[in-house]
Amino acid sequence: MTIREVKNSPKRQGEDERIAYPLDTIPWGGYDSGAAVVLKDEDGNDISLTNLSGLVSVAGDVITTPLVINLKHGGVYRLEILWVKSSNTLETFCEIIGEK
Repeated sequence: MTIREVKNSPKRQGEDERIAYPLDTIPWGGYDSGAAVVLKDEDGNDISLTNLSGLVSVAGDVITTPLVINLKHGGVYRLEILWVKSSNTLETFCEIIGEK
């Protein structure tokens, strides 16, 4: 069984901050290919086009998300990270709370 929610979730991010979040995939067995990132609002709507800036990057077993931007104070967001390891598609998530 895998634990899907990352440690230290939820994260708190100021509405003017721009943060790229790194994920070490070693606890899930590492990384082979296929990194993808999606940001969803509290209703489950994909808001990646307006609230992610840049591209996902990978260095070894660490996936780094695009910058998370333009969060609203009081908003609750779900950052989902997907990748492939040994023909298995894995996904983890982190909750982010928007603050002033």
